[in-house]
Formats: sequence, structure tokens, C-alpha cells
Amino acid sequence: MGTGISITPIFFDSDLQQAVYIDKKKAAKANITETIFESEVKNINSQLAAFKKSIIDIEKRYELDNTAIDAEMVIGSLKKILLPKEKKSEPSKVLFDFIDKYLEVHSTIREKGSLSVYRAMRNHLKAFENNKQKVTFQKIDYAFFQRFQIFLIESRNLNNTTVAKQLSTLKTFLGYAKKSGIVVNDGYRNFTIKKETLEVITLTNNEFLALYNYDLTQNNRLAKVRDIFCFACTTGLRYSDLKQLKKEHIKNDIIELVVKKTKHTLKIPLNKFSTEILQKYSVQLQPLPMISNAKLNDYIKELCELAGINEAIEIVRYRGSKREAIVHPKYDLIGVHTGRKTFATLSLERGMSTEVVMATTGHTDYKSFKRYVKVTEDRKKIAMAKAWA
Repeated sequence: MGTGISITPIFFDSDLQQAVYIDKKKAAKANITETIFESEVKNINSQLAAFKKSIIDIEKRYELDNTAIDAEMVIGSLKKILLPKEKKSEPSKVLFDFIDKYLEVHSTIREKGSLSVYRAMRNHLKAFENNKQKVTFQKIDYAFFQRFQIFLIESRNLNNTTVAKQLSTLKTFLGYAKKSGIVVNDGYRNFTIKKETLEVITLTNNEFLALYNYDLTQNNRLAKVRDIFCFACTTGLRYSDLKQLKKEHIKNDIIELVVKKTKHTLKIPLNKFSTEILQKYSVQLQPLPMISNAKLNDYIKELCELAGINEAIEIVRYRGSKREAIVHPKYDLIGVHTGRKTFATLSLERGMSTEVVMATTGHTDYKSFKRYVKVTEDRKKIAMAKAWA
């Protein structure tokens, strides 16, 4: 007879025959990607203690009766004592508790923003369940995905792009749960997620140069914002790495740092533009005059509007089969991450190979890299001229 308690071996001390608690910091240092709450450890150990006490009591009772006993007799008596008291967790609660545990564990090893899509997924699933739809690991099959997709569009008012992201995240999460020993309905694997091609917003070479050379001597605030943004455009760094950049990261005309998102070391050669920007702030403690992400994005839009980057761009999204098109001025679509996309596009235009650009941005496979690349008319002309010169 089993105890009915399951636990990952790393959290069980075989000598003590007890569950052990490993806190977040120790788990992170030991590269343990899952954990159990301290309260769970106490609960498991109290259950094991109850089992042990019950077995001892049964053995004593047989001894007092002068009855010879064997393992089967003890198990039979144990079942009579314990089985009526056994309670199974609600399947739905198991799923949501597992999501909460996933968020807690990964909060120590992943950026906060990268987990936001999982929090959104949990909220959508909870709303779906409140809509009288059972949400359990066993019920998430192909038909579930169909119903959930319709719910996200019609009841949560999400467009197809956001819906695809949520469904993809749910698939990833189910795969993680299965690897963690959860019994998952494999029917979800057959559901195909259709992803729409999104518009890629980058600065053209002329727009970048116009912005870089724009006279901002009368506006110190936007001058600093322009320097941060143009530095992103000429290095490909994300906001998180621009923020962590220190002077000790810059050695012999090369930026060398551990990327916050991937934890990989990246080496980026400086060029004429990035070097000039750093020289402006050489007497200051920090290499760049960084501000918050939200303010930077707002000010970049203001800056680009001032610089006349106002081409009309149509953004098309679908909500189910309904087409929704909105025309925006280009500056309204530009943020600090546009700098990373601009770096990839302009580097290719200027003749850098795909392999070199990927090595500079830190991309390890072309599939994830290509969404940052916009094949501009200028790049096609340059390629044509080189091929047919």
C-alpha cells in the first residue's frame, strides 16, 4: 500500500525518511527548477508521521492479542483506518496551484516581465472556469483549446495575435507540467495555433541619421533620450541591458556583459556612433543617463514626432475573422525596443552578415532572429548592386 504522497526525490531525505525544504536561493544556486512550499513539507511530514504512528499502533494491538502478524494484515488494518479519511484535491485546484508554484519558482531565475504572459494565462483560465467550464489537466484537450480560443476572442475581447500568444504559452506550460510528473491529456498537441505576421517597425537609415544629427541644444531632456535610443540602435541592446550597463563593461572598444534575459555573455564592438555617445558622458559615473522604461518609451515618441518621423503606417489585426485596421503616425509605434530591431536591419543594410549580426545581438537561432529583420528597399538595392556589379 502506498502513502498516496508523491514528491520529487531531491526533496526527500532517504536517511531521515522525511521531506526536506529547499528555499529559493539554494534552489537557484543548485539549478533546481522546481520546489515545494515549506508548508507542503510540514504537511507531508505530518502525514508520514501519522502513517508511522498508525502502523505502530496496529502492531501493538496484534501483540496484545497474541496474534501472529504479517505485512498483509498490517496493510489491511491500515486501509480501514486511513482510506475513509483520504481526501483528494479538486482537480481544478491542482492546476491553479501548479501554475502558482511555477510562477513562484521561476520568479528567482527569470525576469519579472517574462512571466507576465503566464500570469495573464492564469487569469484567463480562471475566468474561463468561472464561465462554468472545468479547467483541469485531464480536460485540456483539443476541444478545450477550441472553446478556450473562442472564449478569449469573444468574452475577453483579445485579437488573434494575443490569443495565439496565450494558447502557445498554455502549450508550453502543459509540456512543463508533463515533465514535472503531472498526468496531462495529450489531445492538446493536435491543436494548431495560427500566428499572424506582424508589422516590423524600424528606423530607416535616413531616419536614424536625421534623429542622430537633430539639433537638441535647447532641450536637454530629449537630447539624453535621443542618446539612449541611438545607442540602442547602434548596439542592439535591450532596455534591461542598457540599464545595467556600467563603465567596467566597456573594455578596449568592446562592450562585454552578461545579458539579463538569457544569462549569456555578450561582446559588442563599439562603432563611430556608439563611441561618440559614450564620450558625451565620459565624466559621469554611469555611461548613459538612464531613466525608467515607461518614461523612456513616452519620451522617444515625443522625440521622434519632433524629428518628423511621422510616416502613416497601417496596423492590421484580426479578432476572429473580423479585420481591424488602424493608421498610426510612425512615431507613435516607436519605443526603446525599436532600437534593437533597427540595429539588426541597418547592420544588414550596411553589409554585415546575418551570422555576425546574430552573434552581436545574442540570437542563437535564425527563427527567433528573423522577426527583428526588416528587408527594406534599400537593402534589396544594395544586395542587387553587389551581386550584379
